[in-house]
Amino acid sequence: MELSELLNLLNTQFLNQYRTKIIGGFTEPFYKTFAGDEFAEIQFSHDYIRSALHELSHWCVAGKERRKLDDFGYWYAPDGRTQDQQNEFFKVEVKPQAIEWAFSILCEVQFEPSMDNLNNATEGADQFTLDVKNQLEDYIQNGFSKRVSEILKLFASERGIEDIDSYLSEVLLEKY
Repeated sequence: MELSELLNLLNTQFLNQYRTKIIGGFTEPFYKTFAGDEFAEIQFSHDYIRSALHELSHWCVAGKERRKLDDFGYWYAPDGRTQDQQNEFFKVEVKPQAIEWAFSILCEVQFEPSMDNLNNATEGADQFTLDVKNQLEDYIQNGFSKRVSEILKLFASERGIEDIDSYLSEVLLEKY
């Protein structure tokens, strides 16, 4: 799926019901909560489809109260994190990255777990990747949240995929 198709699909057929839009072109990703009559914005980096899918997955994980806060109220430590900070990053990123992986499969976008600490050696990367894969397998077996399921159905419909869970399982087994 091309980025322009993805954005059009999400903005016209899904996110508008939540007074939210997804837009690119930003140096850094950011979630800007709604104010007054304005829509909330899921802002992603530059024109990177992977960034769009990643930020969309965070929006899906954030609860109602967190979606009322800029950047969902999350902490962020830039490159150069300590190992303790990186370990905390791994803990909070497993679920959104598992969802991103599912989105990526249906959009035919290569998924790579994000360590988001480019300037430091990161211990635990292999375990993190395995944890993300295990979480995705758990979602496939036990179900995704309502929002994630709706987005997956939207993407699958565009591609003519009827059995989403089977398709995700097959691709995961075949490629990963």
